[in-house]
Amino acid sequence: MTAPARRVGLSVVNYATDAGANSYLPLIKKDDGMNRVAILIDGEFMRKELENRLGRSPLIDDFRLERAAILAAYSQASEASSFQLYRIFYYTAEPFAGERTNPLNGTVYRFGETRTHRQKYNLIGAIEREPHVAVRRGVLVFRGWKLNPQVERRLIRQSSHNPEPITDSDIRPNFTQKGVDMRIGLDIATLALKRLVSDIVVVTGDLDMVPAFKLARREGLGAYLYMMGCSGRDQLCVHSDRVIG
Repeated sequence: MTAPARRVGLSVVNYATDAGANSYLPLIKKDDGMNRVAILIDGEFMRKELENRLGRSPLIDDFRLERAAILAAYSQASEASSFQLYRIFYYTAEPFAGERTNPLNGTVYRFGETRTHRQKYNLIGAIEREPHVAVRRGVLVFRGWKLNPQVERRLIRQSSHNPEPITDSDIRPNFTQKGVDMRIGLDIATLALKRLVSDIVVVTGDLDMVPAFKLARREGLGAYLYMMGCSGRDQLCVHSDRVIG
C-alpha cells in the first residue's frame, strides 16, 4: 500500500513500503520523474580495497571498471530504467611528499621520490580528468612511526622476558588523513538540503558517515551504500536504504 504523496520543495515524495525493513522510505524524484544520483567515493577506502583485490596498485582503468560496477549496481537496486548522473565526488589527500628520518637507523626517507608516491599522485590526477568527476582534497598528516601489524602480533606472542629486538624494518610511517570525512559529510548535507539529487551512493566503510546518512534520509534522499564486498559495518548498513555492493 502506498501512502499519499507530499510536496517537498520542488520535488514530490512518495512513500513506498520496504517489506524487509517494514517501514516507509521517502523517495524523491525530479519533476520529470527521472532519478538523479550523486556518487561519493572515499578514495583511500576504494584504493586500498582495489589494491587488496588486485595485488597491486590500482590504475585508472581499475577505477573506471569499479565506477561502471557502481552505476550498474545502483541502476539495478533503484529499478530505474534510466537516471541522470549528477556528479562523482572523489575524496582523498595528496600523497605525502616530505622527508622524515627513521628513528632506528637514521635513514632519511624522501617520500616524494618513491614509486608509491608517483603511483598515488598519478592515479589522483587521472581520476580528476575523468568526465563528471570532482576531486575533493583533504590533507595527509605525518604522525610519526608505528610497528608493522605482523611485528605487533609477534611481540604479543613472545615472552616478555626475552623479546626479539625491533629493527628498522619493523616500523613504518604513520599517516592520517584530515578533512576528508568532513568534506564527504558537508557535500551530503548540501546535496540533501538543496535538493540537488534524488539519490546518493556512498562508497565507504567508515562508521563516521552514519550521521551524514541519517541526515540524507531525513531529508528524503535515497541513501545507497557500496562497500566493495566488505562486511562488519552493521551501523552503516542500518542507516542506509540499501547495500548495493
